[in-house]
Amino acid sequence: MYSTTYHRPSTVEEAVALFAKGSDAKYLAGGHTLLPVMKQRLTAPSDVIDIARIPALIGIEASADTLTIKAATTYVDIVNSADVKRTIPAIAHLTSVVGDPAVRARGTIGGSVATNDPSADYPAAVLALNATIKTNKRSIAAEDFFKGLFATALDENEIITAISFPIPAKAGYSKMRNPASRFALTGVFVVQTKSGEIRVAATGASQNGVMRVPAIEAALKANWSASALDGVKISDEGLMADIHGSSDYRANLIKVMAQRAVTAAG
Repeated sequence: MYSTTYHRPSTVEEAVALFAKGSDAKYLAGGHTLLPVMKQRLTAPSDVIDIARIPALIGIEASADTLTIKAATTYVDIVNSADVKRTIPAIAHLTSVVGDPAVRARGTIGGSVATNDPSADYPAAVLALNATIKTNKRSIAAEDFFKGLFATALDENEIITAISFPIPAKAGYSKMRNPASRFALTGVFVVQTKSGEIRVAATGASQNGVMRVPAIEAALKANWSASALDGVKISDEGLMADIHGSSDYRANLIKVMAQRAVTAAG
């Protein structure tokens, strides 16, 4: 068994300092990505820095135009938040179908977004809602944040502190779950902004991770209804194919999940 040093800092500044001292340090939030790969010996960090209990990283705030969720806020707290249910109920729904009760009790929004797992749910919400990812160094627009499979714009020692979502006029999310892992086989988040812009993002489908879906956006711009997507054809180019479904199957799922999401959005 390889050794590692576990740290539990009380501030973001302390966490960053500990990271700088480690020869191969890793941040730990919910742990649903880091711990499994450690168990499989795919990574052996010199230091594990647990940021899940830093008070400044926990909490939810809502204003007239923005819902801000701090990075170490757990899924269960998001699901139960009256502010989330009131401002962007689609986020509450998305969170309620992440994993299982044990995952939701431990997992965090910041950890989900920072790892950019191609089958994670939250990247679809972040991209579709055009959220802003705030870190200990800067603010990053969603369009500039996701860089491909498990890749983001984060620097090595950068910590997500909060994610700010503009409150939309309408939003909905629907996903086909992998029955074993409960990850998104394909999930689609649809948004109609207060200015009338249509934004649609799909997760679990593309080989490059979360993606916008222009064909569905165009159809919904002309007619915000599930039936408007009946004739839309999604290309399977660049989509994943594995034991759970072919690229063509995922292409069809994008349309079907988008229709369900529009129906949920109202």
